[in-house]
Order: sequence, then C-alpha cells, then structure tokens
Amino acid sequence: MSYSAIKKRCKRKPIIVCHPNEKKKKRHSRIIKKKVCLKCPPLNGQQLLSRLAGAIAEVGPQGLAGALGPQGLTGLVGAIGSLGPQGLAGLAGALGAAGLTGLTGPAGPVGPAGGVLAFADFFALMPLDNAATVAPNTDVSFPQDGPFNGTAITRINASSFNLASIGTYQVSFQVNVNEAGQLILTLNGTNLAYTVVGRATGTSQIVGIALVQTTVINSVLTVRNPAGNSTALTITPLAGGTWSDSAHLVIMQIA
Repeated sequence: MSYSAIKKRCKRKPIIVCHPNEKKKKRHSRIIKKKVCLKCPPLNGQQLLSRLAGAIAEVGPQGLAGALGPQGLTGLVGAIGSLGPQGLAGLAGALGAAGLTGLTGPAGPVGPAGGVLAFADFFALMPLDNAATVAPNTDVSFPQDGPFNGTAITRINASSFNLASIGTYQVSFQVNVNEAGQLILTLNGTNLAYTVVGRATGTSQIVGIALVQTTVINSVLTVRNPAGNSTALTITPLAGGTWSDSAHLVIMQIA
C-alpha cells in the first residue's frame, strides 16, 4: 500500500513529540479503522536527509558560555600516607661567614715570679784562703760571703753549700791555678760529669758554668778537683800583680 493511500484511510490521533530546544507539542498519528498505525513506511535516503536538515535548522546558534560558578568548599584533609624511603644525602652547604669576636675572658691568676728567685756569691782571696794545695777528690774552699738574698742558698762550711728548695740553679765558678788540671761540680756527693772544665797548660783561670736541678730539699753543692786526677792544684796567690786575686762561686735559683 502506498503512503498516499494510507494517508487517505487513517484518522489522526494526538501524541506528544519532543523536539530539540522547543516545547512539547502535539502531533497526530494516523489511525486505520480505529487501529493505530504503528509503523510508517521507511524513509528513503533523500527524505531522511531532508528531515535531518530540517531538524538541524530548527536548532538555534550556540549561546554564550555562562558565568563561572562560585568555588566549592575545600574538601577534608586526606589521611597521612606511609613514610617513604629516605632520600639521598644533600650536598654540603656553603661555609658560613665568620662569627663575631667573643668577649675578652677574665684575667688568669698571677703566675710565679720570673727571673732569679734567689742568689748568693761565695768567694776566696789568695793569699790567705786556700793556702794548701787542693788534692784530687778534694773540694775548693770559698770561705767568704758576697751578696745574697733570703735563705734558699746558704753556706754549710768553707767548701759546701746548701740548696734548700727543689728547683733549677745556675752555677758559675772561676779559680786561678798554677797547674794543668780540672774542676767539677758535685751534688750530694755525686760528680756531675757534664760540668767538668779544665785547662791543659798555662796559668789562666779555670771557669765553669752549668744548670743544676735538685730533686730533694737541702741538696749539697761543691766544686771539686775530680777523683782519679794525679795533680794537686795550687790556687794562685797574687795572680798578675800585688793584689790578692779572687775565686768565686755564684749560685742563682731560676726556677
């Protein structure tokens, strides 16, 4: 049956059809003898294109974009994730600037006095003193007292001298003798080998100087013709003139 024949024999019944961008409106379906025509003949290609173009034409142009809506509320904070692996060590930072100079600290306690702590000069004048020769293993006499201070360095007898304090002493001596010979310092009866001085010929003085350290209080110091030497020493009287010449033993405590 052709589409025209169906149109003549069908009555119209209102139905609701929704069109794009338009309100709902009523259309009619055709009824054949009170029966609804459920199927209409299929459209051919030309009819389909024609109706599609019409539908597209009915859609108006796209409107402008609406305004941006308000920002939504901040969501809840999520749970703390598990601890990740430790990262690699970073590079060393640059050296910082030097800090300010600190305040000067308080003065320290006063230290012990420096220089000479004690001194004494013992001497002999020839003639009269040391009239006899000084045999080997015998001490030279210095029976007279020169300048001194305190009681740290004192005389025991003509040839022995007391060093009261433990410390370091500078000891110097000079003696005129006629013979070739030697002299040595002793401490508490022991020869101090590093202090030996002497002369081979002539009539010049024997002169010595050394540092002596004591380890006990009241140590005894002497100047001796060393044991084992064969010559007794004559202390020269009136050496070089008419005045009595001197022999000296000078002791200074320096520490």
